Amino acid sequence: MKNFKTTFFFLRLPIAISLAGHGLVRLPKLEGFSAWMVKQMEPSILPTSLIIPFSYILPIAEAIIGLLLIGFKINYSLYAGLILMSILIFGSCSIENWGAIEAQLLHSFYLFGLLWFKEKEELIPSKTN
Repeated sequence: MKNFKTTFFFLRLPIAISLAGHGLVRLPKLEGFSAWMVKQMEPSILPTSLIIPFSYILPIAEAIIGLLLIGFKINYSLYAGLILMSILIFGSCSIENWGAIEAQLLHSFYLFGLLWFKEKEELIPSKTN
């Protein structure tokens, strides 16, 4: 692919903005977000002692992963995004929030597609003139 870096940047941009946006809008209201998440997770088998710290870490992780996807340590960022989505899917399953799982799976497939696309491109030998 002739302009792989440019194309790959613009393919990463929507998921980067989504993740960074999720995190950045929650950071100013972190306490309220945490209280909301603890309330949402009440039916879960997960102990509150795990949910509270996770509710504070989640927006920070989303913001960092989203910002890193824009252009720094792309492979690690993609893997981190997939791990984060897996954790979120597990939490959503624990409260039977099937609607949230759809969005999380969509993010997961998008991240996987980016990882696959990047690894395929790395396998193609570059042409030198």
